[in-house]
Amino acid sequence: MLGYWLPATSLISARARAHYGVEATLGTGVALTFDDGPHPKGTPAVLEALGDNVATFFLVGEQVERRPELVSRIVAAGHEIGVHCHRHRSLLRLGRRAVHDDLERAAALIADAAGREPTLYRPPYGILNATALEEAGARGWRTLLWSRWGKDWRRRATADSIVRCIGPLRAGDVVLLHDADYYSAANSWQRTVAAVPRLVESLHDSGLEARLP
Repeated sequence: MLGYWLPATSLISARARAHYGVEATLGTGVALTFDDGPHPKGTPAVLEALGDNVATFFLVGEQVERRPELVSRIVAAGHEIGVHCHRHRSLLRLGRRAVHDDLERAAALIADAAGREPTLYRPPYGILNATALEEAGARGWRTLLWSRWGKDWRRRATADSIVRCIGPLRAGDVVLLHDADYYSAANSWQRTVAAVPRLVESLHDSGLEARLP
């Protein structure tokens, strides 16, 4: 993963965040979100680093299939789960049938592992197409992108760079991070884990709290 393409509606305007149903549900909170897991080392480490703070994990079906017990662990700890994909591919490369099949398989695996149906959706790379939006709407999923990101997938990322990149957080922000390195630089999750306590401390110092979207 070398970078992300951001739709205009995922940038930091209040109008954009409202479009994706963020501000109305977060209030004075901030949503910490993690993509691409579950990962045998990264996910447990992130869970530990979060402590009592809640987060949302957007899961990849092919990884859930390998380690469903980690999904149960996420849910048992009080966190939210969402659908990311089954295979981590740009939707711009997929036809209507392929998008449907990918989301169908991911949803079934995640629901089975979590013991409940997911209600949130975030596409790989933040790239949406008409078919994905139709599928999400038909399933009652809310599409959630982000307003802040740590660029933690990069090879040169550090805990310091992640915190700097995210910058000062505001009420209603959605923060994008990753608890896995399947689709990014090797061991990138280690830097993310190191940054999480600092982000949580920054939240509390600003009078904010982590909330579920």
